[in-house]
Amino acid sequence: MMKTGHWLVIFFLLGSGSLASAQPTIQMGPDEIGENQAWTIMVTVQNDQLRSYSAFPDIPGFRKRGTSTNSQTSIINGQMSSAQSVIMTYTPIQQGVFTVPPFAMKVNEQTIQSPGKKVKVGPAVQSQARDPFRSLFDSRDPFSDPYGKSEPEFMDIKEDALLALTTSKDEVYVGEGFTTSLSFLVADNNRAPMQFHDLGKQLSEILKRLKPANCWEENFNIENIEGESVVIQGKGYTQYRIYQATYYPLNTEPVTFPSVGLEMIKFKVAKNPSFFGQNRQEDFKTFYSKSKTVKVKELPPHPLQHTVAVGSYRLNEKIASSNLKTGQSVAYEFSISGEGNISSIERPIIPTGGPFDFYEPNVQQTVARENGKVLGTKSFRYFVVPKEPGQYNLGNYFSWVYFDPARHKYDTLRSQIAVTVEGESQRNQAIRSTDLGSFYDRIDVTDNSLSSSSGLNWIKPAVNAFIGIVMALSIYLFIRRRPA
Repeated sequence: MMKTGHWLVIFFLLGSGSLASAQPTIQMGPDEIGENQAWTIMVTVQNDQLRSYSAFPDIPGFRKRGTSTNSQTSIINGQMSSAQSVIMTYTPIQQGVFTVPPFAMKVNEQTIQSPGKKVKVGPAVQSQARDPFRSLFDSRDPFSDPYGKSEPEFMDIKEDALLALTTSKDEVYVGEGFTTSLSFLVADNNRAPMQFHDLGKQLSEILKRLKPANCWEENFNIENIEGESVVIQGKGYTQYRIYQATYYPLNTEPVTFPSVGLEMIKFKVAKNPSFFGQNRQEDFKTFYSKSKTVKVKELPPHPLQHTVAVGSYRLNEKIASSNLKTGQSVAYEFSISGEGNISSIERPIIPTGGPFDFYEPNVQQTVARENGKVLGTKSFRYFVVPKEPGQYNLGNYFSWVYFDPARHKYDTLRSQIAVTVEGESQRNQAIRSTDLGSFYDRIDVTDNSLSSSSGLNWIKPAVNAFIGIVMALSIYLFIRRRPA
């Protein structure tokens, strides 16, 4: 029966060259309804298929009840016209006057605008006998048949689908990465029609519960959800991966992912489908994932056990020249590449006081997330100034320790470059920016201890005698001026 319907569609399309599709339209329900009635927004395309449409608006004071579809075809004087519609039904939360704000929708890749309106929700109204000519916007039966035919009967088809949370590993070391994926899987033999519903909003709430607090996260940032064929235990599925990230535990606490739910639109289908009528009815179903725990174990004993990076790494290095001169700087790059938490890589620890001066490095980092792995490179670019002539292995100065979880052992990346330094020794060379003058030149040869000079011993008695004479003269003058 369904196959015949498909052939009818093809016949009509081939035989209707005069059809011209028009701009999609938006129609809203009445200005006033009862508290026990529903209200609708209908989007219609003329002489075209309704291939896609964006989300209907949220309306203050109303709750979305779900969508339904309708199609009509008519032939008048040999000219055929068709219309396909999708209707969102809203139910009021309470009585009052509510504003439907202006909104835009994208229908079949075309953007259409609605100016909005005000809707008054009054007291509940009593049901009335069916009027075969009532408006399409009577929300109690938006698809009533004007010719008195009964409403279609729908049935719920058992789905073959599941929401699955998986991890690439069940046990890891502290700092070792494992990839977590949340996917919706639909079996190849599934017959129940479904589609995603408010995925962005739902995913935001899911991740609040899902993300562990004791891990560093590298999010794969999935933007487009596309189906991928997979086989699980010999059964074919289409996998829709909605979230993926690699986690790096920061301590030995187990990483636990709770069960989370994803609400999907699941359609009921008509028991007796027809080409002109409504063949499915929107409903909702929530799918739940199973909880999952990843065990975390401590790294083996090592002096750098609590600071070492964990992963699979290799060294890439380069130097501007291996023939150096004392006092002249040279650029040297120490690059660590591989799979692991690239952001947590620390620079090599370089010994001081040797025949080189090492300046603070410039750091550059690149991270790629692909095929369930986090790969990247972290480069440290140094400027090195040799101070002593001779031959040197840079491996004595540049090395980096990490833990390889695949081999369960520590390893060291060490420089393999040897350099030859020529020129005069600069180990004890004084660096002076300016000439400080002859005064400062005499500091090293001048005695700065405090001592008295015998040639000046007469000064102190003379000063004391002078002070005594002044005091005696002042007293004499004061007494003389007093009245008798």
